[in-house]
Amino acid sequence: MRQSLLLVARGGKVKTGYIPMWMSVLFVAIILSVAAPFFGMSQESSLNTDQLSQVEDLSESLANTLLDFSVAVRERDLKAVRSYFTDLVQTREPLFKLPTHPESIKWIKHGSVDQSTSQSKKRGVQEVVGDWAGLMNLFSVVEDSRFQVTNAKFRGEVRETIADGEIKFFIVGRDLSGKRFWVKGTGNISAWQNERPGWKISRMIFDHLETLKSEVDLFSEVSLPAGVSISLPAYGTPGNDDFVYHGAAAADIDTNGFIDIIATGIDGNSVYLNQGDGKFERAGVELGLPPTPQATAPLLVDYDNDGDMDLFLSAVGDQMLFENRLVPDGKLVFMDVSLQAGVALPAMGFSAAAGDVNGDGWVDLYVTSYNQYGRIMPNSWHKATNGTANLLFINQKDGSFKESSRIWGVRDQRWSYAAQFADLNGDNRQDLYVVNDFGENAFYVNLGNRFEDRAEASGVLDAGNGMGVSVGDYDNDGYLDLYVTNMSSTAGNRIVSRLFPEARPEDNVLRKLAAGNSLYKGRPDGFFDNVTAEAGPFEAGWAWGGVFIDFDNDGWQDLYSPNGFISGKSMKDT
Repeated sequence: MRQSLLLVARGGKVKTGYIPMWMSVLFVAIILSVAAPFFGMSQESSLNTDQLSQVEDLSESLANTLLDFSVAVRERDLKAVRSYFTDLVQTREPLFKLPTHPESIKWIKHGSVDQSTSQSKKRGVQEVVGDWAGLMNLFSVVEDSRFQVTNAKFRGEVRETIADGEIKFFIVGRDLSGKRFWVKGTGNISAWQNERPGWKISRMIFDHLETLKSEVDLFSEVSLPAGVSISLPAYGTPGNDDFVYHGAAAADIDTNGFIDIIATGIDGNSVYLNQGDGKFERAGVELGLPPTPQATAPLLVDYDNDGDMDLFLSAVGDQMLFENRLVPDGKLVFMDVSLQAGVALPAMGFSAAAGDVNGDGWVDLYVTSYNQYGRIMPNSWHKATNGTANLLFINQKDGSFKESSRIWGVRDQRWSYAAQFADLNGDNRQDLYVVNDFGENAFYVNLGNRFEDRAEASGVLDAGNGMGVSVGDYDNDGYLDLYVTNMSSTAGNRIVSRLFPEARPEDNVLRKLAAGNSLYKGRPDGFFDNVTAEAGPFEAGWAWGGVFIDFDNDGWQDLYSPNGFISGKSMKDT
């Protein structure tokens, strides 16, 4: 799994810790084999797809070599590091000129150095390896290192291929005093290969270097001592061979004043009751929750207004609702009321959201529904309409719901992934933002008795493999903002740069599909400004449900974005 991304707010500006990588072979395939008809590229286009494919194969080959080099750096294997260079290497001297007077940004010290005007010269490989040794000696622990090819050109000579590429890298771990430490940078390399596979680096120049050092550890990994750790079989092995997503929800379900956790999973549902001493106790079958491996995202909500939190489970199959019988029975037990409540309707339910859409004081439920990807393919990569219909359950105030998505105008069928209710235009009605994977996103404005999609008019259409959305006020101006998590791809951006060198994400769909997450600033008139470029960027790889949250309790909301996908043993696997 790729690592997550934390972005720290600076009163309207956001700084990134480090940027993880998504090896986007899929993006290459989309462009070369499918995307041209979708995006209006004619057969007479001057684009030479065979040549592009060949260049991208070489780019991936060079990128894979740098991934192997990343492993050598991470393992501090200087002999292996040496093997990736020619005997003479064109570099600056020294290879790394790190900042000496970093700036304090809250709990992080940040420094940067521009080396672009410094001269370079040819140096012996042992001297270059010595520079690498010096850099690694700044770390007591190296947790990860990653080198990526952002652009590359190739030229062929007799039995030889020469590459000139632009690269970026990061190394993250702990410094000698145990503080979390990042080094990252951008630059360019030259490399060559002959008939034998494998690239040899003859030039490595870093133009820009940055360091980030955390003065304090805000979080520690405590899942095992806290009692919420669980081990699962590797994906694709017996017991874990079904491609269904799962999630977790937190609330005080036993009303003892402490937040509990409910998580769905391949082995059923896990309920962790907070004991108030930093530890959780895993409850068993006595709570009445049956194994529901088809359940995806749990939603804790008081649907019957009796003062305790009930459990709704979106699912691939029939949706499920469990009533918390703490009130009136005085004992924490969940009772399956799906059928009598009217929510046991089929969907490819990937998540659910709760909000009072008609303002009657009773919470309503919205289920985002996907489709059977692999068996059914989207009819467009960015405007798909052949997903399964989303569901809107209107609370009837008698313990039951009525499915009313068509009546309210929110029967979205664009491969929906996530949604959030919030009053986004200040009219005291709950609006609905829906994130779609293969379709443009929806901003459903609540008109009182129906919704109207105003995503494009409001500036939040955000066509780009949507995975999640969070609502917050990152600049503390009193107006709600939107953080939409998408995907970012180094390989995708590399290819699109060759196709459309001047294109921007807001002008080009292909660029948008690889650009990453988006931040929209709310305005007093109910519209939004896209502030991704000036506040970000937010490249978080294969990102999922990012959230606004004030990590350091300073009154400014920061951003967190989990990311990753199924990975093999090699960093080259996605």
